[in-house]
Amino acid sequence: MTILVTGGGGLVGGTLLNLLHAAGHDVRVASRNPDKLHPPEGVPAVRCDLSDPDTFPVALEGITSVFLYADPSHATAFADAAEKAGVEHIVLLSSSAVLFPDPDPDHPSPISDMHLRTERALKASPIRSTLLRPDAFASNALLWSPAVRTTGTVRLPYPDVQAAPVHEADIADIALAALTGSLPTGSPDADNHLTGPESLTFAEQVGHISRAVGRPIALDVVSEETWREETAAHIPTPVADALLTWWREYDGTPAETTRTVERLTGRPARSFATWAEDHADAFGS
Repeated sequence: MTILVTGGGGLVGGTLLNLLHAAGHDVRVASRNPDKLHPPEGVPAVRCDLSDPDTFPVALEGITSVFLYADPSHATAFADAAEKAGVEHIVLLSSSAVLFPDPDPDHPSPISDMHLRTERALKASPIRSTLLRPDAFASNALLWSPAVRTTGTVRLPYPDVQAAPVHEADIADIALAALTGSLPTGSPDADNHLTGPESLTFAEQVGHISRAVGRPIALDVVSEETWREETAAHIPTPVADALLTWWREYDGTPAETTRTVERLTGRPARSFATWAEDHADAFGS
């Protein structure tokens, strides 16, 4: 059995790759820029650009299972190529955004839309699929790390927005179990809503990072327009618009938490405080 991990340069994909390799599984890592990857010794890296179907056949040759990042542009073509290659199982990194109604139904969020369209493409395929639907990634907080290192300040328009951030290691642990057939007996092999163990405001997340790095971090409340300008270099405009719409709608509302991580791994989900300690160096500890 050979497993293909797409998005090998991402935190989830990279963590999963190391787990698979450490457990002795035959694994191949894929990226649109494989030369930039640094996989474990002996793990081949191949080019697989999810926006370019011409790269699918070579990447999928001899593959039995795939860990797939969501990209709806050619999801049907990917599923077709996977079926032709003999792939038996696809584990999709989707999003919990597909589970909640868009605040503005006339202008669907690009986040929920891209994941929903990818899910539909896989569900239309005869290949068995497992959908992992994490809530906000704890690693989204890394967007604050440059400002924390240089100014010691996080600037946000809605500091009381709540999320149940999930550690990328928990997502990778469940993906590993799904890909290797070791999910607990009786657990649903379909739609898994993954969250961290608690709902936290952005302000509370900043507090956990402050404690992890051992110094105060200020939180400034700024206008939507200021935040949009300051994040334009790394958050595309449609995504920024969608985030602001969600934040306006759910400001101050506790996020739903699930026990899916505990159900599928047999242990509690890692806390955001643990995530902050694991990534303290990124914030200049």
